[in-house]
Formats: sequence, structure tokens, C-alpha cells
Amino acid sequence: MRYHDNRLMTKFAKSASVLSMTTMNVSLPDELKIFVDERVNHDGYGSTSEYVRDLIRRDRERGHLRDLVLEGANSGPGVVADPAYFDALRQRISSEA
Repeated sequence: MRYHDNRLMTKFAKSASVLSMTTMNVSLPDELKIFVDERVNHDGYGSTSEYVRDLIRRDRERGHLRDLVLEGANSGPGVVADPAYFDALRQRISSEA
């Protein structure tokens, strides 16, 4: 039940943002259809459509995360996180408190 908890946590937010839906037909080999049915039952999805929507959302989020990682990798070197950096960070936090 790896995805079950995250799916329930975001279910309310997703339902608030869904205004309209359209239908899409997907052809699957029997092997994949069996796999999807097993995932729907095992992870507690209400329907195959709910499972597929969750997969698509996760794929979109993964793509966004990948873009952010690449942006960070291309942004050049950051500051060195050595003991002096953390000492300065602690000092700043304690002075703001």
C-alpha cells in the first residue's frame, strides 16, 4: 500500500480542483489489465480511472521535480555547507528568535 496514504491525503485537494472531466479509452493487453485491476484492489482505489488519474498526476509531478533538479544542477555552485556555514545559520536563527 505504498501509494494509498498519499492518495488519500491529496484526495480532498484534488476533488476541489476538478471542474470537468472527459473520457479517454485505453487499450491494454490482458497482462496489463490484470496488473491494473490488482493495483486498484490492493491500493484501495475506487476505480481504474482513479488509479490512472493518480498515475498521470504522479508522472506530471515527477517531470516537474526533474525540471527543478536540472535547474538547480545548471545554476552553478552554491555555498559550502561546512561547520562555519551552520554556525552562522544557528547564530542568525537565534538572533531572529
